[in-house]
Amino acid sequence: MDPVLSTLGSAFSSYWWAWLVTAAVAYLIGSINPAVIITRIATKGELDIREVGSGNAGFTNVLRAVGKFPAILTLVLDALKCVAAVLIGGWLFSFMTSGCQYPELVMNVGKYLAGTFCILGHSFPLYFHFRGGKGVVSAAALMLTEDWRVFLMILATFLILFFISRIISLGSIVSAIMYGPYTFIATFFLDKLVYGNPLPSVAYVAISTAAALIIGTFVTVKHKDNIKRLLKGEEKKIRAKK
Repeated sequence: MDPVLSTLGSAFSSYWWAWLVTAAVAYLIGSINPAVIITRIATKGELDIREVGSGNAGFTNVLRAVGKFPAILTLVLDALKCVAAVLIGGWLFSFMTSGCQYPELVMNVGKYLAGTFCILGHSFPLYFHFRGGKGVVSAAALMLTEDWRVFLMILATFLILFFISRIISLGSIVSAIMYGPYTFIATFFLDKLVYGNPLPSVAYVAISTAAALIIGTFVTVKHKDNIKRLLKGEEKKIRAKK
């Protein structure tokens, strides 16, 4: 039987709480929205980032509406909160790995679970009336902590499209769409066909690819208004306040 699937299945009766706690903690961490908090501090409570510009509580809208430093701080904190959630998820799932042949893969399942719920918290934050951002930076942080190869492929895709178009949303949307395929390429084609390594777990390839597809689809759907503007040629190019 597949080692990852076997470990998760046999451990569930004793460690079901790890799934629940991982999801809950990650969602609560994700609900901390730096864009809203930093904008309020920077404008002394006069501005709600969700009421200006695109209405999105994220890096790009803060950059346009408030300025470079608040935007950079927003980006860093958005990334760090997802990294924190993912590390907690991996740690909680490590309790299931006693005697497991591939403990790092089981822990990665916990990381994907945490990352998914952190992004949900970012987009639908409990503390801010469920109005948040689109989850791009949080998703990028998940990629970096999960598989640096996927992160580099996504980063290259984003940067190429951004430098050509100067439109952040275009790079974000295409990167989100490619998250699932890139994950499959990294976990199956690179490991097995290019490096010649034995495939340790078909279940892990399926779980990681499915998680990436779900996250990528969610981020893409959150960009539906951007997609409409892109199709009409009305999407704004990036211009930041000095």
